[in-house]
Amino acid sequence: MNVPLLDLRPMLAAAEPAWRANLARLFDRMHFILGEQVAAFETGLAAAFGAKYAVAVGSGTAAIELGLRAIGLGDSGAEVVVPTLTSPFTAQAVLAAGCKLRFADVDEDHLLCTPDLPVTRHTRAIVPVHLYGQPCDLTRLRRAGLPLVQDACQAHGAPVTGRAVAYSFYPTKNLPCLGDGGAVTTDSARVAARLRSLRDGGRRNNDQIARERAINSRLDEMQACYLRAFLPKLAEWNAERARLAALYDEAFASCPGVRPVARRAGSVCHLYVIRAGQRDRLRQFLSENGIMAGIHYPVPLHLQPAFHDFGLRKGSLPVAERACREVLSLPLWPGMQAPAVEEVAGRVREFYASRALHPRHG
Repeated sequence: MNVPLLDLRPMLAAAEPAWRANLARLFDRMHFILGEQVAAFETGLAAAFGAKYAVAVGSGTAAIELGLRAIGLGDSGAEVVVPTLTSPFTAQAVLAAGCKLRFADVDEDHLLCTPDLPVTRHTRAIVPVHLYGQPCDLTRLRRAGLPLVQDACQAHGAPVTGRAVAYSFYPTKNLPCLGDGGAVTTDSARVAARLRSLRDGGRRNNDQIARERAINSRLDEMQACYLRAFLPKLAEWNAERARLAALYDEAFASCPGVRPVARRAGSVCHLYVIRAGQRDRLRQFLSENGIMAGIHYPVPLHLQPAFHDFGLRKGSLPVAERACREVLSLPLWPGMQAPAVEEVAGRVREFYASRALHPRHG
């Protein structure tokens, strides 16, 4: 059985009447930038995620960057703490906002940002990452007394609120579009107003007057057509992800060599991630048997070439470094059937059983 890492076709089919109707109205009105589809999506997203406002932008990376700018840190050179185990786009967004990076290690069980942060007198904000769809413990992070710009790019529908919460709608996300897209949710009218200006060249209501340094990062109306169709199904799809994750949990309950990453309450199961012995050999074995698996992420940020200037070397953040050698993301998506989960889990168990019988191949 061939099992891809992700298959969007069941989601597209389930929401097809809605996105076709949205596209038909878009082409009828011929208003392709910051029109009614984006406005309606922003209203729906804010309501669904328990926020007062949502501002749609061009990508999740832009959402983090503009979130930092909107709270007053743009081009400040301020130090911002980021967990080293996340997508490089999290760190690129901090640099794009004109800030400096300070990397933090993660906890052993959940691989989330810990409250024991490397805060200095130069630190002005924290970017906690709700990695793999599970929410960080913000109560403990807030004890640092610093503003939070949350990276919820993998946590659509998780119980996450705050002054600035960034989302990505990349096609692999729980709430996807068919290209790049993002948004920031906030309970602050002032932050929302700044975000609308910052995404649109510093203008207000398309008046052709730039009032501040800004960028061009606007969600396309066409992508909003799909997002509006998918949003009402998000809770159902997240529940389906949780059911599939529970099947994996059961299958790996007594599998030597495999340790599923622990999930916190409220997780929306964006990815099903295991920590695997002989990870790279396991991934090759799965591929040879028609099963695609991913690595999120193979190298911690502080060891990536783009971020070498921030003073950390191998061994500096040992929990994340070890996790990056072990993590493997297994197939998971709404519409995936139980036999596919059984096939994936069975092949994983087969791999480790073979090595137990023939340790010279380990």
